[in-house]
Amino acid sequence: MEHEKTYYVYIVQCADATLYTGVTKNLQARLNTHNLGQGAKYTRGRRPVSLVYCETAPNISEALRRELEIKKMSRSSKLTLASSWQNTGKP
Repeated sequence: MEHEKTYYVYIVQCADATLYTGVTKNLQARLNTHNLGQGAKYTRGRRPVSLVYCETAPNISEALRRELEIKKMSRSSKLTLASSWQNTGKP
C-alpha cells in the first residue's frame, strides 16, 4: 500500500506586501526555499516571505484545483481567507 501523502496549499505575503499562492508536500522546507531565494521566480526578489494561510489536500489533484481557485480570488478575498485562518489559532 502506498503511503498517503498530504499536500499543502499555502499563501505567503512577500516583503512588498504582495501575495503568492503555491502547493507543496513539505511546507516548512518550501518556506525556507522561498526565503533562501531558491523558490518561485516571483518570490525571489520579494523576500522575506511569511506564511499567512495554509490548508491541506489529500492528493495533488485536489491541491492544484484549490490553488487555482485561490489564485482566481481577489486580493481582498485572499486577505479575508488568511485573516480567518489566523483567527482560528493557526500558526
